[in-house]
Amino acid sequence: MRVVSTLAAGLGLAGLLAGTVAAAAPPGVPKETRQTLSWGRCPADQKELNEAGAQCAKVTVPLDYADPDGRTIQLAISRIKATSSERRGILLSNPGGPGGTGLAHTLALRSTLKDAADHYDLIGFDPRFLGESTPLTCGPAPRPAPPPPTTTPRADFEASVRAARDTARRCHEHGDNATLLPHASTRNVARDMDAIRAALGERKLSYYGVSYGADLGAVYTQLFPRRADRVVLDSSTDPAATQYELFQRSGAPAEAALGGRVRADVRALLERAERHPIPVEGQRLNAPLLRMIFKQLVQHEEYDAQLASVVADLKKAAAGEDIEPGPALAGLLALLSSPELADSMVGGALFMCGDGGWPAGGWPKNPETYWKNMRRSHATQPVFGPYVNSMIAPCAFWRSVPREPGTKIGNAVPVLLLQARHDNNVPYEGALALHRRLTGSRLLTADIRAHGVYGRGNDGLTPVPCADRAVNTYLRDGTLPAADLTCPKPEDHS
Repeated sequence: MRVVSTLAAGLGLAGLLAGTVAAAAPPGVPKETRQTLSWGRCPADQKELNEAGAQCAKVTVPLDYADPDGRTIQLAISRIKATSSERRGILLSNPGGPGGTGLAHTLALRSTLKDAADHYDLIGFDPRFLGESTPLTCGPAPRPAPPPPTTTPRADFEASVRAARDTARRCHEHGDNATLLPHASTRNVARDMDAIRAALGERKLSYYGVSYGADLGAVYTQLFPRRADRVVLDSSTDPAATQYELFQRSGAPAEAALGGRVRADVRALLERAERHPIPVEGQRLNAPLLRMIFKQLVQHEEYDAQLASVVADLKKAAAGEDIEPGPALAGLLALLSSPELADSMVGGALFMCGDGGWPAGGWPKNPETYWKNMRRSHATQPVFGPYVNSMIAPCAFWRSVPREPGTKIGNAVPVLLLQARHDNNVPYEGALALHRRLTGSRLLTADIRAHGVYGRGNDGLTPVPCADRAVNTYLRDGTLPAADLTCPKPEDHS
């Protein structure tokens, strides 16, 4: 989540059930057929891809892998060809979410990959039902009503329940969604990745995934262990937990990330907003919105100054001052009202409600379960407990039923795992749990508070050079670290 979903935020076949390692092509997967792809310019809104000289195409895959000769959908892929005479193969990636599109994501890694990129065709793709891949949309949402001048925690919760119920209804009833939604699952996205590999005529694929994308990569290694080449999983989770449990576990480390003075100010703002939402720039920010904002701002150490700025602005607004928000708060207010946020919430819901368990599913069906957990958590996690225990996704009211259980991980595929020791989005213990299940893996720990370790410089954050070198060495030469290792805390490059 992970990054996209927190802002909002695999098939019952014998050979593909969770925990199996098939020796041959698993039942229900189409035969290895290389498709004739029509390569051309990428969509006009993919400026970076077109400027880089990328080509785009569509790969045809089954809607339902249990019915390979039935209805099909199309996946959008991009390609930047390898430039080295020692071409290794193809490198796919996923940016997380769930719900994140990825047509240009592998290209975005190129500056960090350095010469390792030369050895691969860089393949981006939008997961099924997202972006350009047979996109699935829900019925138009009603214009959101602003929070009232006075409220209560229970009233805010009831409003979230009504919104979740309406989202589920609009998604199920819109267009052909009732037919499509049962096939939105992480396991099917992993199968789609393998179909992309086959369509390109490749024997194996290499992969980088971050956050939910890391969990997706782990699912791929489980379903297709002999097709996985060099796999890098950045910021992963405990494969024995449900997505709701993973959200709950993020509360304690997020709480710990709040320092003394700012913690007191944040708690005071929340106590006020739980009764009287804070007016800012024509908007009213109730406690759930504030908690969501604060959760984003504690993810990275580099955001501490922004957090302090936002808190200072909100204190003035709460005191009745007519303020002009600083850049940090202004940007967050714009995000809260943007269509991109609404789209990311729906995109995340497709998989959070479509998975039968880890990595994205497993949400309680009774709304009162969320309310009880929210109230119970308030005693020890007054800032983030009510947020991470809340109804973040509309899955309690989702009308389609997962076709498969969650994926059980247990294989020896060589994998490089990356994890920040103080990640408060997907806590460190989750990576340790996945590491134990992936017996061929090596774990690289970065001693920082962050979500995502590789390529941080691309996002204006302090790079972890030791991690960037380890990933590039592995992708270029196939050399995993000899043992698990910890990268020292990097110096601020700003």
